[in-house]
Amino acid sequence: MSLTYSSYLELNQILNAQHPRSAGPEHDEMLFIIIHQVYELWFKQVLHETEYLMGLLRQNDQTRALHTLCRILTILKTLVAQIDILETMTPLEFLSFRDRLESASGFQSYQFRELEFALGHKRRGVMVHYADDPTAVTRLESRFTQPTLWDAFLAFLQANGYELPAELINRDVTEAIRPSPGLQQTLIQIYRHDPHVLRVCERLVDLDEGMQEWRYRHIKMVERTIGTKRGTGGSSGVGYLHTTLKPFFPDLWAIRAEL
Repeated sequence: MSLTYSSYLELNQILNAQHPRSAGPEHDEMLFIIIHQVYELWFKQVLHETEYLMGLLRQNDQTRALHTLCRILTILKTLVAQIDILETMTPLEFLSFRDRLESASGFQSYQFRELEFALGHKRRGVMVHYADDPTAVTRLESRFTQPTLWDAFLAFLQANGYELPAELINRDVTEAIRPSPGLQQTLIQIYRHDPHVLRVCERLVDLDEGMQEWRYRHIKMVERTIGTKRGTGGSSGVGYLHTTLKPFFPDLWAIRAEL
């Protein structure tokens, strides 16, 4: 049988992957499912692009790295825009099927945790939430031990002739990124004298800001939909989400006051 549009995209599997659990089912549950399935597809693509970006930075291929960063940023804008669609669902429309979600929650998205790990926000404690999902555990364990985008950026700085503090050269990549006063001094010099490397720095700030924008819009959407109620996955809901509004790359933000 010849390849068709449907078979190439495996549309039969995709279009039959929506299974509402509410009685009826409730009209808005279909929207809820599709939005989150689309999110997971975009998370997959962002992870794919981030892996590629790390390789480009290590190769000092600035042109392709900037192009790839532009693509990731465009995807993040799409992720934020999808929240507008979710917000067409009123609190009562969501409540009509919320109890059917049981313990399921976006909090459990292992691809988003992978993305956090890839960007340097690593904490082994989150893995306890995936004990019943071997695929998630395998992927998260692998991502946890791998160098991050920040490590690739440090390699890019070295490739452009910048000396880095000793503690950064062979840092433990399983540790969360911590501010480095020594690196900040190097970044200040880059911002003042090296427009070539500066462009990559600023696109990483855009990426960081884009992730925070998505988190912020997600928080406001949750507040609008369920207020201060607990999250379906056992989290504290909005209270927990507010704690996530932190930069991934603190050094690139800290230098703003010194320029």
